[in-house]
Amino acid sequence: MTLNELKYAIAVAQLRHFGKAAEKCQISQPSLSVAIKKLEQDLGVQIFERKNTEISLTPIGQRIIEQAKVVLEEAKKIRQIPLEESDPLNGPIRMGVIYTVSPYLLPELIKRSIERTPQMPLIINEGYTTDLIQKLKSGLLDVVICALPIYDETLSCSYLYEEEFVALVPAKHPLAAKTEIESKELIEEKMLILAQGNCFRDQVLKVCPDSLKNEPNPNSLLHFMEGSTLSTLRYMVSSGLGVSVFPASAKNYDVGDQLTKYVEFKKPVPTRLVAILWRKSFPRVRAVQRIAETCSHIKLEGIHHLPFEPHSLSRDGY
Repeated sequence: MTLNELKYAIAVAQLRHFGKAAEKCQISQPSLSVAIKKLEQDLGVQIFERKNTEISLTPIGQRIIEQAKVVLEEAKKIRQIPLEESDPLNGPIRMGVIYTVSPYLLPELIKRSIERTPQMPLIINEGYTTDLIQKLKSGLLDVVICALPIYDETLSCSYLYEEEFVALVPAKHPLAAKTEIESKELIEEKMLILAQGNCFRDQVLKVCPDSLKNEPNPNSLLHFMEGSTLSTLRYMVSSGLGVSVFPASAKNYDVGDQLTKYVEFKKPVPTRLVAILWRKSFPRVRAVQRIAETCSHIKLEGIHHLPFEPHSLSRDGY
């Protein structure tokens, strides 16, 4: 079993086609087929089911391919170690960012990163927390910026900032006349929240747990409606459909909106903790630190920056 054989198997698993996999790996199809057959013989199992028009993974093959990805990722680090020693800030970083952070943090982060470390471009992947963490663990991403808590023994993190929450209400709503409100004042309002799958939804429901209380049907529209993005929710609030809870950083980019108003919460103000995560085995920790330090220079309303300090993501570490 060789690294090349594992690489060929991964290519076939991804493309579901021996010819396309051979082209991607820049070898002949017969050579690739021989390598795959040799790998299966060495392991004593069938990795692929070969049909006339279709290639599919066997159940055991799926497990082998997942482990092969880990093996190749670890093998890459052998070449990365000398590079890290000479210049860990040289080379792209594949960074995942959750949807409720990216529109507010990324514009300034990318601008400042280009100024500070042009030799380390950021390749951005937006997504939901669960999907981004899976890509991080499989090696498809190098770092992820998301909200805690997350528990995973294989990952490390450093807190970037603590961010306050604010209420977003229609400009002509009675709550718009107030400078501060309590979360309980939103109980009787129609609450606009993000759809399931977004971690910010769960954080909002912790702030306003009673907004869904005593509902005969948890999916009814009597007290809440869902939106796919924060921008969608803001449009819904603008239309007078209800009120919502937003991260305070959104205030920096909604300047000039005359149809809505942000209202702060009374102390203790609800917050979320945003962190940068990386695999414990990732060799370019100095690059992660540079990203964190760049974030610390970004001024956003309602954000309290925190110094770079690696933490465990075990339940004891967070």
